[in-house]
Amino acid sequence: MEAFFEFEKPIVNLEKKLKDLQDLAKQEGVDFSEEIKILEKKVEALIDETYTKLTPWQKVQLSRHPNRPYTRDYIDALFPDFMELHGDRTFGEDQAILGGVASWPPVLSGTALSGEVPRSDEGRMSVMILGHQKGRSTKQKMERNFGMARAEGYRKAMRLMALADRLKMPVLTFIDTPGAYPGIEAEERGQSQAIAESIHSMFSLNVPVVCVVIGEGGSGGALALGVGNTVLMQEYSIYSVISPESCASILWSNSGLAEQASERLKLGPQELLKFGVIDSIIPEPKGGAHRDWPAAYNLLGEALIKNLEPLLKTGKTRSTRKLSAERIAKFRKMSEFALAHAPSSPPV
Repeated sequence: MEAFFEFEKPIVNLEKKLKDLQDLAKQEGVDFSEEIKILEKKVEALIDETYTKLTPWQKVQLSRHPNRPYTRDYIDALFPDFMELHGDRTFGEDQAILGGVASWPPVLSGTALSGEVPRSDEGRMSVMILGHQKGRSTKQKMERNFGMARAEGYRKAMRLMALADRLKMPVLTFIDTPGAYPGIEAEERGQSQAIAESIHSMFSLNVPVVCVVIGEGGSGGALALGVGNTVLMQEYSIYSVISPESCASILWSNSGLAEQASERLKLGPQELLKFGVIDSIIPEPKGGAHRDWPAAYNLLGEALIKNLEPLLKTGKTRSTRKLSAERIAKFRKMSEFALAHAPSSPPV
């Protein structure tokens, strides 16, 4: 049975009626074309009405939708020659972090994008792709640890980023995690140090880096793969220093107040674009990426082309070290906004 949230229930019910009518018309050979057109328009209008009035908590729910495409789904669709690389060469393999090499540019609907992007085999180049990976079945969720990486996952990411830097490959990252794994064994293996070193490594890369939040962007576990020259967010994704549940637990000692916390956190792409935390918002198909995977693939692929190609061109015309400097300056500028909007100190 297809999963849906409470606010999606009216849409699901209306779509079921539409499908029943279409099936009846096919089985009985009766012409219900007018009735079907009316129902299709009602479904479209209801989707527009519902998704233009989403609350912050409903947006959080959408970012976690179980039918939403994950990192591997986007990679398989856009980078069919992706070759996965494993292990941190220190402890082991962490399946919550996916990494490997693929050819650029991406492929959309079976055809390479047109325009100025090279389409011949000679003109193609390699990119390093990294991302958080969640699971769908219970077994996969356990194997992927619900997308929460351990220290070895971030060390694997650093190893692959260093490889990309040596071979002059641009880096693409897909962010989709509630946060880094907080378990004892992760802490024993140096979780906080691994996150900090991953952030430092991303600042130091002398190749173009584009980061995309495709679902949840939670805490330092997300930022460890989120330091890019360009940072993008899908329309119904979230990006925050803490999850709403954890925020509510800390502020009010009640994780059940997550809905209220989500309103305070300003974790949607519209707010973060205004704050300068991200650079652009990637539109999603009507009703969200989970409703139309192929359209979501195309929209994300087009955004990658639009944002990485300029970085590749500038890298050819000037020192690649400037890419690292620009990344540092970009994130330092965020603190200027924070200071400018900080409350003044009360009089002593």
